[in-house]
Amino acid sequence: MTNAITDIARDLAPLGTLRASINLGNPVLAQGTPTAPAGVTVDLAREVGARLGVPVEFRCFDAARKSYEAMATGEADLCFLAVEPAREADVAFTAPYVLIEGVYAVPHGAPFATAADVDRAGVRIGVKRGSAYDLFLSRTLRHASVVRGDEGVTAFRAEGLEVAAGIREPLTEYVAAQPDLRLLAEPFMHIRQAVGTTRDREPATVDFLRDLVEELKASGFVADALRRSRQSPTLVAPAG
Repeated sequence: MTNAITDIARDLAPLGTLRASINLGNPVLAQGTPTAPAGVTVDLAREVGARLGVPVEFRCFDAARKSYEAMATGEADLCFLAVEPAREADVAFTAPYVLIEGVYAVPHGAPFATAADVDRAGVRIGVKRGSAYDLFLSRTLRHASVVRGDEGVTAFRAEGLEVAAGIREPLTEYVAAQPDLRLLAEPFMHIRQAVGTTRDREPATVDFLRDLVEELKASGFVADALRRSRQSPTLVAPAG
């Protein structure tokens, strides 16, 4: 191991173990249980640990906001979150390794044909509290409002809202089992999922993570990890 890699390992994993914050609430990125997580984020964390020659410990959460809080409070060294301005104050992100879509579900007969139609006065949108699409909609909506819950569909059902927001893959599956709902095909946002660490890390450490993500996208590592977890390899982000 070179001196440079040793220095990065000490900076990124000062306790000798790389603590990776995993969001099991996003089934595209992570699956399994807290004791046996799987998915592209788990594979990426293991690869970072392998490159640095340190063991990896997974800190698993059921929501992005909790994964973010683990980073912000020093309980984790590495995170896998969507790039959003509200997070960038504390987190240094790589370019995205995966792009996923935020979409809306609405009742049949609702007067919405496109995602833009939803942004109307009086329209309430159910979102998962602290999710990327909660942050995005909270700063971009001009007329509609967000209602936060444990899941977007939970708030939508519990409070009789006009719209539910979510990630395309799980929301599509949910709508397929709900005969009263339809999905608006057009996404309202593209969610840029990236690797991150705290901003107090050395520039060389952040550069290492950024270069590694580009390498793993180009080599097919990310696409293979998605396939193994039964996700579409077309979700891989372009070169950063």
